[in-house]
Amino acid sequence: MKSLFLKIFLSFWAALALSLVLAILVTIALRPARHGIESQGLQTLAEAVNAYQSGGERGAHDYLEELWHTQHVRAFVFDAKGHELAGRQVPPWVEDIRQGRPPREGPLRHRSWIDKLLPSRMIREALTLDGKRYTLVLELPPGPRVFGPHEIPGLGIAIAIVSSGLICYLLAWSMTSPVTRLRKAAQSLAAGDLSARTGAPKGGRGDELTELMRDFDRMAERIEGLVESQSRLLKDVSHELRSPLARLSVALGLARQRAAPEVAPELELSLNRIELEADRLNQLIQRLLTISRLESGTDGLRKTTLSLRELVEQVARDAEYETPGRGCRVTTPAADAADEFLVEADPDLLRSAVENAVRNATRYTAEGTTVEVRLERQQAANGEKEIIVRVLDSGPGVPDEALQKIFEPFYRLDDARNRQTGGAGLGLSIADRAIRLHGGQLRASNRKEGGLQVEIRIPAGPPVQGFALPAHS
Repeated sequence: MKSLFLKIFLSFWAALALSLVLAILVTIALRPARHGIESQGLQTLAEAVNAYQSGGERGAHDYLEELWHTQHVRAFVFDAKGHELAGRQVPPWVEDIRQGRPPREGPLRHRSWIDKLLPSRMIREALTLDGKRYTLVLELPPGPRVFGPHEIPGLGIAIAIVSSGLICYLLAWSMTSPVTRLRKAAQSLAAGDLSARTGAPKGGRGDELTELMRDFDRMAERIEGLVESQSRLLKDVSHELRSPLARLSVALGLARQRAAPEVAPELELSLNRIELEADRLNQLIQRLLTISRLESGTDGLRKTTLSLRELVEQVARDAEYETPGRGCRVTTPAADAADEFLVEADPDLLRSAVENAVRNATRYTAEGTTVEVRLERQQAANGEKEIIVRVLDSGPGVPDEALQKIFEPFYRLDDARNRQTGGAGLGLSIADRAIRLHGGQLRASNRKEGGLQVEIRIPAGPPVQGFALPAHS
């Protein structure tokens, strides 16, 4: 059993129930009830013989019937010849007991060890003063029905087991309920929900588990505050950098206008370099603001039904156009021309996610190779339909331990290589956040034949009647 609740519950229940049952059985086995039964048998035999001697067969019959009606004791008395004194028909089990044979029927046919502790039937013999031998076969009353056979308190045992089970259930629940709430909160926090809390009570119980829940809530609050502070700082710095960057662009334009013609060729190289770095800084700021907006949630999403196939084809054409001189191609093998792979998404965000994944592939794929962008439709584990966009390159790949880190902001495998390609480590971060806002996933894996595969999974949209493709830009 992997459940801590079941382990605690069943262990406590079994231990408590077993102890109660054993205590009851030992009490029954050791109580001094046998002497009373023995004396009752001898007294019944003597009174039955006296009734027979004074009133004959009728007197014995009346006495034994009265014994049955008043005390619910069945008794059969035999003389030395085996004649029943009351003249009644004798059941087979009585005859078996009188003659010492194993009983053929009745409760004594399958006697358990507990039956032997408290016999319900017995045989007794006695001699009268005139030397006559009489035999008594006695069946004691079974007792109230609520106690079960042979005076075993069956109802008491059942009540003890049920009550102990209830107590152990409440005990196990009180112990494992905080653990369950703590586990759910930890899973939510790991999934990115920084507002996840265990809901530990402020007062009341103060055991170790409750204190652990409160510590977890304080830790989650601290983490949420730090992440929000970092995001706010990133956003504020990005906004503050835009103003000096705009002034830098204006100064760059004025410098171009005022440059003397005779020094223009030498100065042009420096101005072009300044303009290039300013453009890169502007793109970096724009991406930082995009990440801040994506971190804020889905409030700004403007979803509409769009064709993912057409979006992928447009991104592939643009990416191939932007990589001149390397001999790289970007292809989109047609899966099914009739399938538009419709999705409900924000067009700008989804295009940015696919574009970042494709451009990342064109940067690092080997020269003269092809970047493939494939579209597939599959059924997810929860039964929902999803569309998969796979971007495959022929580059050096990524170390296995870094496959998840490449989606973190500013993460770089090689600073020198990223400076050459102009990357800042934000493209895949933006793509990952954009896809997660649409309820999808972004994964990366190394290909066996070499290169990296980036897989975008996004829920498929419902089929739309009369859907018209948007016009190409």
